[in-house]
Parts: sequence; C-alpha cells; structure tokens
Amino acid sequence: APEHSLLLLKGTGTLPHGGGEKLKKDSHDYRVLVRWIAQGMPYGRDENPTVTDIKVYPRHRTLARDGRQQLKVMARYSDGTTEDVTHTARFEPNDKEIAEVDESGLVRMLGMPGDVAIMIRYQDRVAVFEATVPLGAAVKDLPAARNFVDEKVFDKLKVLGLPPSPLADDGTFLRRVTLDVTGRLPTAEEARAFAADKDPAKRDRWIDRLLSSDAYADYFANKWSSILRNRRDKESYQGGNYAFHEWLRTALHENRPYDRMVRELLTASGEISRNPAVAWYRQVSKDFEQVEDVAQLFLGLRIQCARCHHHPFEKWSGQDYYGLAAFFSRLGRKDGLGVDEPRVFHNRGMAEAKLPKGGKTIKPTPLGEKTLDVTVDDDPRAALADWMIAKNNPFFARTLVNRYWKHFFGRGIVDPEDDMRETNPPSNRELLDALAKHFVETGYDLKALVRTICRSATYQLSSLPNEHNGSDKKSFSRYYPRRLTAEVLLDAIDQFNGTTTNFAGLPAGSRAVQIPDHGGVDSYFLSVFGRPAGASACECERSIDASLAQSLHLLNSQEIHGKMTTGIAKAFAADAARPDAEKITDLYLRAFSRPPTEKESQVAL
Repeated sequence: APEHSLLLLKGTGTLPHGGGEKLKKDSHDYRVLVRWIAQGMPYGRDENPTVTDIKVYPRHRTLARDGRQQLKVMARYSDGTTEDVTHTARFEPNDKEIAEVDESGLVRMLGMPGDVAIMIRYQDRVAVFEATVPLGAAVKDLPAARNFVDEKVFDKLKVLGLPPSPLADDGTFLRRVTLDVTGRLPTAEEARAFAADKDPAKRDRWIDRLLSSDAYADYFANKWSSILRNRRDKESYQGGNYAFHEWLRTALHENRPYDRMVRELLTASGEISRNPAVAWYRQVSKDFEQVEDVAQLFLGLRIQCARCHHHPFEKWSGQDYYGLAAFFSRLGRKDGLGVDEPRVFHNRGMAEAKLPKGGKTIKPTPLGEKTLDVTVDDDPRAALADWMIAKNNPFFARTLVNRYWKHFFGRGIVDPEDDMRETNPPSNRELLDALAKHFVETGYDLKALVRTICRSATYQLSSLPNEHNGSDKKSFSRYYPRRLTAEVLLDAIDQFNGTTTNFAGLPAGSRAVQIPDHGGVDSYFLSVFGRPAGASACECERSIDASLAQSLHLLNSQEIHGKMTTGIAKAFAADAARPDAEKITDLYLRAFSRPPTEKESQVAL
C-alpha cells in the first residue's frame, strides 16, 4: 500500500528520523504523495508545461490587529495556462510576533502593530503578501521635520497610528552622534561647551565638525576594512593590510565619491605597493568569493545559493550567478616584486563562465539584464563597474544607504542590511527610495548622506518609549539603544579613564578603531566583545550581543582593573582639595556628556 512507503512513514514521524515530522497525515501534501505513489511515481516529461510565475491575491492589505486574510496563489505555466496552487504553496511570515499563517494561506494577526510580509513559495517561484497593521493611536504634536527623512518616517508613523518619542536632550544627542560618527566619546570640555551654546544650529555645526575630523575617517575605515576582509593570515601580509587600510582611510577623509571608490576597487590592477586596492583581490582570491562578495557588499544580494541551485527565496538562478562570475574570468595573477604580494592584471581573452551542470557557456551578464558585449581586449571588470555605478542601477545606491542607515539606527530599512530581495521588503519603501535618490543626486557623497541622516529629527529622537511605541522595532518611532561595538567600547573605557591600550605594530596611544588588520591583533577584550575576524563580507560577523564572559571580564579582568585604578582615578585621589561634587560632575560629563541628576549626586557622595 502507498501508505507503507518509507517516504510517508518517515515524513509523518511514524518511523523516527533525524528530520522530525514533516507531514501531517490529514494534510493535502500527504494525500498528493499517496496518489503519486499509487500511480507508480511518474517522473514527468520534458514537454510538460513548467511554472513561469506565481501571483498572490491580494498583494497588500491594511488589517486590524486581530484581523484575518485568506490568500490565493495562482501559478502561470509555460503554455499560458493558470492554476490555483494555494493549497500546495508554502507560506512564511517575516515577523512571527505580528502574524501567523497556516498551510491553507489563512493569515491571522496576533495583536501587534507594524508591517509584516508573508513569503509564498511554489516550486522555484516566490511571491509576497504585505500587510500593514495600525496601532490606531492619534499621531499629533510631531517634532518639526528637518528634512525629507522625517517626512517619509512621519508619514509612515501616521499610517501606523504610532506616535514617535520626543527629541533627545542635548547631552544625549551629543554623545550619540559623536559615538556614531567618530567612534569616540565627547570630552567633558566639549559637553560643557555644547550645553552652554545657545545657537539653534549647534547640532548641525557639531555634525559638520565631526565629519571633518580624522576620527571620522578612522572609524569608518575600521567599518569598511572589516567587511572588505582586510585581515592578515601571515606575518608577511602586514604591509598590504596597512596599505589597504590607509587607502580606505584616505578615501573617506577626502570624501572620495562612493561610486569612484567602488570602481577603483573592482578594476584594481598591478601591485599593492603601487595600487593598495589590489589588496582586496589578494584576500578575496577565489572566483566564487569575488562574485558573492561583490553581490553582497555592493548590491545587497546574497546569491550564494545560486552557485549550486535556484535561490529558494529569490529569482536568481545558476545562469544569473555565472553571468556575474564571467566578469572576473579574465583576472590574471602572478608573483609581484614584494614577498607574498601578487600582481593582478587583465588577462586578455574572451570573458565567459561555464555552468557546472551541462557546461553551458555564459557571457558577462549583469543581474537582471541582457548579456554585455565585452571584447577580448576589454577588461570585463570595468564593464561590471559601469553597470553597477550607473544612476539607474536598482541595487547599488539602495544598498549603501541601507547599510549606513543600519549603522546609525541599529537595523536597516531592509534587515538584514545585505539581504535585499522581494521576499524581504523594506519597512519603509518610500524612505529607502528617497535616500537612494538623494545619494545619487549628491554624486554618491558619503559625508552628505551621513549629514542628512544625523540632522534628521528621526535620528535625534529619544530612545525612551512613550505609552504607544515600546514594542516598535522597525518603524523608527524612537531611537533603538544598542551596545557599543568592541573597538568603540575599549576606546571609551580608555578615554573615560585617561588610559591607553597598546596594540602590536601601532604607535603608542593608538585607538582600537585605528587597528588596520582584522586578523593580526591578539586582544581578549576585543574578541570577547565581538570584534569580527574580517573573514566574511557580512556585517553579521560582528557581534553586539551581551554575554556572561563579557560581564566576568569587566568585573574580574586585571586589564580593566588596572585602567580603573590609574589615570583619572589616580589624579582625582591626588587632588584632595577639589570638592567631591565637582569630581562627580566631571565623571558624569566624561561618561554621559551630562551632569548628574540630584539623586545621582547624592548616591555618588
């Protein structure tokens, strides 16, 4: 009997196996499999029509917090016919706190306000249903919009009925923006001066001051160095790591346009000593790494799955993957002048890649576009760069602004920030589009982007929730607190205490964010607090999660104890004539950029 098939016995959990229960005996899928087995398990024929597209109805709804919506999924076949495949499709919500969906496609809201997307899969095709679930509170007395960022965010909050928190006070803003732009704390003197400044434009002026500082370039070079995998595996690699880091730092300090930076990186040729951008090809040396890192870093697409099979959550196929790989097929290498310093060059010839299955030859083809005409004399990497940085590219600008938004808000408009696909829609599409448009119109100006974000009232909102927005995690109705990154935290501890940490190969007094090499510095503090090794293009390699090991290190570490008993502590102990109240105020200004409250002063005294 078909019911005795191991496929069904194991699938239903009747016979135990490692995958657990995958089928219910009363399900539609179970009945389909029983019929198929009873028919002799026919494989199908090549001439049978194939699915070319699926659509879900409706595409979008605004629903009450206890609302329901039955979805209908229609498949279109290669012969032009259509079929209702709702009961065979697979459904998955992207936020299980807001909605759940059963196997029949019935979506139920769970009482939480916000946006939710339901991913629908049928065979190798995907579609998305999106629902907006308003809280329904009155949104009034909004902070004054300071630029288009606020207009887009506040419009969304009105739709959701989600009132934002008020603006943060000066001390909170000063500390937040200084840490976010430069990775350092404001000094006590800067905090005092900022509090005393009565100019209404002082926040804008402070942002401009931070962007013109060396500390900005240091901090963002650290960020880019990590995801561009600037790490050392051998001692002999150190010079190349330092040169690449300095190339990044210089580009950021002089505000080199982002499109130019990326073009210089992708088309880099020669030796590291003469062209430091070549160092990226030394670390990202395999063809599949180049394809996948470029897609993830600069296009916001995780196409790793498509190397072997059709991407399960997206439209990308093996043909798309190897069309991108063809752009790197003429990349030549040979030994350079320096030790372990390869020379990268364009190896003249026809650019192409082959599909692993069947061996079909694929010419250089941008994602979602037609094949490009690249001659044997052309470096195909230049053609790829031209397509990527074109103003109408649907991925390039959106990916960068989303990555930077995540830096300042703790989550992207699309989250994860490098997983931009139809089945992972943005929480505020209009905001993402407006930021990308602005970025292109300013000539891919990174400092202008940072300035726009930081000047917005949205960025300057308090992190303290009001009675309505405590559960908001992605609509930006308040600032989302997060732990400092490993390097910034260590630098903050040193800055607060007036101490330094010595790093091998760096001048005395160097900050942790100035470390150029993500593989060659041995620091237990940085390791336990989640500093990435620079082995991946994914920012997810960096951890900002709290752990018991971190707490124990702060409590018991001789390193931390030494910092806390020297520097400012020693100086305060020697200055017996200074009133304790003044010392406490100074400590609060150093740590929090504000004086203590009356209660805090009483506790400290």
